[in-house]
Amino acid sequence: MSSNKSAGLIACLLIHCAFGQGTKELSVVTGKSLVVDSPVNIVRVSLAEGGIAEALATSPRELLIHGKTPGQTSLIVWQDDGNRLLFDLTVLPNYSKVQDVLDGVRRQIAKELEGQPIEVTVENNTFFLRGTVKDVSSGERAMSILRTAGPVVNLLYVEIPPTEAQILLQVKFANVDRAVSTDLGINIFSLGATNTIGGTSTGQFNSGKVAATGKDSLLTVSDALNVFLLRPDLNLAAMIKALQTKRLLQILAEPNVLTSNGKTASFLSGGEFPFPTLQGGGGGLGAVTIQFREFGIRITFTPQVTPRGTIRLQVSPEVSSLDYANGLVFQGFNIPGLASRKISTEIELEPGQSFAIAGLLDDRTTESLSKIPGLGNIPFFGRLFRSRSVTKSNSELLVLVTPEFVRPIPSNMKPPMLTFPEPFLDKAPTTIPRNPGLNETGPVPVTSANRTMRLEDFLISEKKAAVTPVAAGAAPIQFMPVQMVPAPLGTTPQVQVPPAPAATPPAKP
Repeated sequence: MSSNKSAGLIACLLIHCAFGQGTKELSVVTGKSLVVDSPVNIVRVSLAEGGIAEALATSPRELLIHGKTPGQTSLIVWQDDGNRLLFDLTVLPNYSKVQDVLDGVRRQIAKELEGQPIEVTVENNTFFLRGTVKDVSSGERAMSILRTAGPVVNLLYVEIPPTEAQILLQVKFANVDRAVSTDLGINIFSLGATNTIGGTSTGQFNSGKVAATGKDSLLTVSDALNVFLLRPDLNLAAMIKALQTKRLLQILAEPNVLTSNGKTASFLSGGEFPFPTLQGGGGGLGAVTIQFREFGIRITFTPQVTPRGTIRLQVSPEVSSLDYANGLVFQGFNIPGLASRKISTEIELEPGQSFAIAGLLDDRTTESLSKIPGLGNIPFFGRLFRSRSVTKSNSELLVLVTPEFVRPIPSNMKPPMLTFPEPFLDKAPTTIPRNPGLNETGPVPVTSANRTMRLEDFLISEKKAAVTPVAAGAAPIQFMPVQMVPAPLGTTPQVQVPPAPAATPPAKP
């Protein structure tokens, strides 16, 4: 109370000495009070900002001012004799409380981010965070701690991180497709034996027809199959099909795809095939466009280096080929289908380890038996009236994945080259054209000129680098408007492509 009374007496003396001489200054600490005395009765009091301070009239000639929050405002006092007293009131922060809060956050930051030079200061009840952190997460942690104390201005710098780890994915596709087919059948024709013209056939293999032309008979052969026998003296003919076919298809691809940590990479060995698509509705009302689809051997993967030092892979290998057997014919166009085998999985490996992520074994047997009822059931001789077709297929697929960390080839090391089976033409260039080296262009900095940069600038640069216009592994679909013109059977169908629209001339100024 003694301090408040002394402050009030001083304020009263200042009022009496400066009466009518303009605006005077008053100051009070946050959380404390100040007494202002007036020589005459007070009629009205006004504060410009009630959130900064509070003024209470304790008696007709005494004001009690409480400091609420740091800041500045205006205090006007109207007196009974018509005079006005004008004050610039400044509410100062309570530095004892601020210092306690400041010491607390400094201890927490030093404990959580040990060894990192971080400085915390306060001014006008606002905290300023300065220093250098080793990574973005450390800066965000310091900001989280300091936000508990009040408003924060982030002035941190972050160390520029090293180059991201580069990961090479070695993939081996092994696909073996085997097929064996066996066909056996016999067609017997009579050209007049026993005064009978005709033939016996199961209908599975078409070979020919017999027709009578007056006294003679005519045999029309469309397919002699494998063996054709004719006895003119007996007027008998036989066509036998005994065929065995073996097929072997081997596909081996070993793509090596390189990417950095967290970035998606893809590989495609194949091509694109067109097929028509109806746009805008059915019933012949829409326009037919050409859409392209990819096929072949594809691998898409996204590596992520874990804190354990392993590599977590999201892998999607695919093997596809054109399948004309399951295609369709649209307005004279033969549109193939796609025979594909695809896998999508996630695995975790150490560098250099391998994983077989797909092993597929497919065995199929198809048998077709045709026979003439009755005759085909006769023992031994019934085999002459039967036809049989057996097809066996076997396919195997294996995908082997091996990731490893790699670095770029040094500038003084010779890069790998292909071994060409034939030499080039005489006097052909033997060196590859390239940009001049540093000995001609001059040295360039291989590292950043600044070891640190502003945290907000680093975050902006990272966001720009992460923007990708097209998702990796997803090729843009191309559309081409066409008009399908039906063609008669046996002729070539036509496709009419409308001309491109003329370019719009630029507007005249």
